[in-house]
Amino acid sequence: MGTSGLPTPPIAFSGNGDADATSARLDARHIEVPDAVVARIEATGARLALDMLTVREASRDWWPSAMIWALDNQVAALAHAVVTPSSVAQVCEVLRIADEARIPVTAAGGRSGVCGASVPLHGGLLLDLCSLEGIVDVDTTSLVLDVLPGTFGTWLETKLRADWQVTLGHWPQSIDLSTVGGWLACRGAGQYSTRYGKIEDMVVGLDVALADGRTIHTGGAPRAAVGPDLTQLFVGSEGTLGVITGARLRLHPEPTSEMRAAFGFSGFDDGMDACRRVMHRGATPAVLRLYDEVESRRNFDTGDAHVLLVLDEGEEGLVDAGMDVVLTECLDAGAERLSDDLVTRWLGHRNDVSALESLISRGFVVDTMEIAARWRDLPTIHRAATQAIRQVEGTIAASAHLSHSYPDGACLYFTFAGQPDPGQRDTYYTAAWDAGTRAVLANGGALSHHHGVGLNRARFVRDALGEAFDVLVAAKHALDPNGILNPGKLGLPDPFS
Repeated sequence: MGTSGLPTPPIAFSGNGDADATSARLDARHIEVPDAVVARIEATGARLALDMLTVREASRDWWPSAMIWALDNQVAALAHAVVTPSSVAQVCEVLRIADEARIPVTAAGGRSGVCGASVPLHGGLLLDLCSLEGIVDVDTTSLVLDVLPGTFGTWLETKLRADWQVTLGHWPQSIDLSTVGGWLACRGAGQYSTRYGKIEDMVVGLDVALADGRTIHTGGAPRAAVGPDLTQLFVGSEGTLGVITGARLRLHPEPTSEMRAAFGFSGFDDGMDACRRVMHRGATPAVLRLYDEVESRRNFDTGDAHVLLVLDEGEEGLVDAGMDVVLTECLDAGAERLSDDLVTRWLGHRNDVSALESLISRGFVVDTMEIAARWRDLPTIHRAATQAIRQVEGTIAASAHLSHSYPDGACLYFTFAGQPDPGQRDTYYTAAWDAGTRAVLANGGALSHHHGVGLNRARFVRDALGEAFDVLVAAKHALDPNGILNPGKLGLPDPFS
């Protein structure tokens, strides 16, 4: 059971620029694929493309910095060839050939990532997994889905509900653009994660093709105590340790009840504390989304209020009980009950990403920076990061909303916009990211909550992980000794540099 899905281009190249004139922006060593290797790959039966029109489109994702470069008919980096396998056996054979020839391989699916994780920094092969798609099995007794990595999100969720009356509950903003493999590769989160968890909470087991062409299978049982959890080693590894070729994911019965509510708080800290108390009382509404004053005004035109949107779904009794907790905690904190229509408004545009292209095309530099931290540290991080970004010359706005809550903390999702001189766009972008990230790390926050690392955050990984970074390097060396898998990502040593 499959579906044909194709990546969505993030922005048009300048004037529909000549593909053959497209160039790489980053000054990185480019590895070509020798003709003899091309012939071996073609012999596997996998489709291989060398034309620049295919190569340049496959070589980019939704990294906002690279969207700016597209206006100059540039991409961050260009693959030498795009290979599209249609079976796991072909994936393994391509990897074995590339490993023997020391050719870098960058796995890619929907290419909806916003940090450059699927950019083929050193050329080589772009391994397009979109033909490895579809549902393998749905175990409705155990509520487990077996699915291939190139399966796109919207089709998957629609199919699960229509044919089996179940849901994965994973609703990232990029659901129309993204694939199962991409969710796993960057430890993605959906907008209903407070109810259903992040993707690492949903995964039961994986099939992974290693750099030398071997395939391993991880997990499978509801819980196990057979050494470390190897599944989680590959979740979030962004294709640097292996290529995900299959996944088993937890399902839930299709919800039978839904409730919505909206509240206005006088302060962002007050709203965060109410969210913390809701979580501590054991309620887990699917959506618990708090906007600071700037974002509340921009999205809902609610004056000085800090808007909290709440939505829950599931069994009626559980939803009623959870929403009673939300109502009590919000009203006890002095919040004003707002119209539920605010939730409806958010649902209507929550997956609309068209504004990004519009703003970038008009000369703005715009991006988001999502992090996670303990409740104790979130107020300080909110103030420190927004202030640090606002102090970067050229910034016109810096704001945040809270989402993805847990008993111990939550995600803060920052948005910033600047309008520097055209020649200073790269300088501004780097400075804004440096300022915001350093403020987050200095105050106890995690580098990323669900967008991952890619190229954009690679320079911060060693600081974020500390001495644990050496353990990650050791795992990379053990699983990919020749360093062919997605070089340049996660801040790992790069043999092609």
